Amino acid sequence: MARTRRGALGTPVVPPGPSVVDFHAHTTRSDGVMEPAALVAAAYAVGVRSFAITDHDNLAAPRELAATPDAVPADLELLPGVEINTVTEGGWNAWRGELHLLGLGVDPADDEFEALLAGQRLHRRDRYARTLSQLRAAGMPIDDAAAALPPDERAALGRPTVARLLVGKGYARSVDDAFARIIGYGMLGYVPRDGIGPLPAIAAIRAAGGIAVLAHTADAADRVIAIRELREAGLRGIEVHYRRYDAETVISVAAVAMALRLVPTGGTDYHGDRETYAEAHAEIWVPSADAEAVAAALGTAR
Repeated sequence: MARTRRGALGTPVVPPGPSVVDFHAHTTRSDGVMEPAALVAAAYAVGVRSFAITDHDNLAAPRELAATPDAVPADLELLPGVEINTVTEGGWNAWRGELHLLGLGVDPADDEFEALLAGQRLHRRDRYARTLSQLRAAGMPIDDAAAALPPDERAALGRPTVARLLVGKGYARSVDDAFARIIGYGMLGYVPRDGIGPLPAIAAIRAAGGIAVLAHTADAADRVIAIRELREAGLRGIEVHYRRYDAETVISVAAVAMALRLVPTGGTDYHGDRETYAEAHAEIWVPSADAEAVAAALGTAR
């Protein structure tokens, strides 16, 4: 059986202690369920000291937190981050239509980068509207529930948002069930994404002072040629320590990172649908060395 980014089939990772690093988490500024300040507080409470909020196509959270410094403890390093959902076509189709890149250490005040993200969010809103239409045609209307969403949820809407609405209307038992039967790749409610490709996204992250990291690619060992091409285009890291990985997958992805000289990173990819942040954090082990490697890479990128 093949591993996926959402499933671990082998030996569970047993954290040797509380992880002090989490470079992948989401808030209500994209498709998470917690406000930025609340998520920071939750991460700090369980021992995280190097943290990155990586909302999809949105840097609103780090800007807001920078404007309210009391929300960030003095001994917590909060790294500005973003997750860009890029569109894959042609030779990139192995990623089933999209490839996710984290931008760590980007400048939230970079106007050109923000313009690119704003364009991505427009594509998201269009996809969201098309998804509602497709679900309506399939006999699963959620328009009334969607109309009740608070403005923050509209900033960078994603499929988890749609999944929650499907659960609320009784069309799915859970967010996982909604993805598995309705809005996952190839399902009746799936709408292909529009937006930029991985190479322009990597270039934009670099121009904004950050490093581009390939997110949740459990089968990296089978994609070395494609990942090498991304590396030649400026990719600097790969997510090695990911909450849904088993121990064998961590070893496999770490070997790719070493072979291609990519910085290892890791995180919970926390959204909040399945558990509290503390419960998600208890399942992850991201070595402090990852934070040190990211800091070193950012030092050479600027």
